[in-house]
Amino acid sequence: MSRTKQEKNKELVLEAFDTLFNKRDYVSAERYWSADYIQHSAHIAPGREGLFNLIKSLPPTLKYEPGTIVAEGDFVIVHGRFSGFGAPANWIAADILRIQNGILVEHWDVIQDEATEEQSTSKAPMFGDTFPTSGSQPT
Repeated sequence: MSRTKQEKNKELVLEAFDTLFNKRDYVSAERYWSADYIQHSAHIAPGREGLFNLIKSLPPTLKYEPGTIVAEGDFVIVHGRFSGFGAPANWIAADILRIQNGILVEHWDVIQDEATEEQSTSKAPMFGDTFPTSGSQPT
């Protein structure tokens, strides 16, 4: 049985994010991001180079953990956690990607600081089943 376009697109996004954010393999990452990549994030300079240069500037402790991922047509949304990049709090992000011909061509994101249990009014973790520990995020 062949995989659907949506399944292929989700797999592509997960492979691309792992290759760039966790493995820091910029040469391999080029095959996932279009040379004409359009970046809508307020945190990232334009294009593929803007994204790659941002990651190069971050500590090697940067880690990306994917969570829920959904796909519809040419779009994939992945809810994930960025940690170990030197900020006082992890980032919880919903990354929205448009895929064309098997390559990432456009990106938007919604980002917020991950709350500790003490900071959370809902007392429900923002990502996964547990709150960040004091070792992974200062309070």
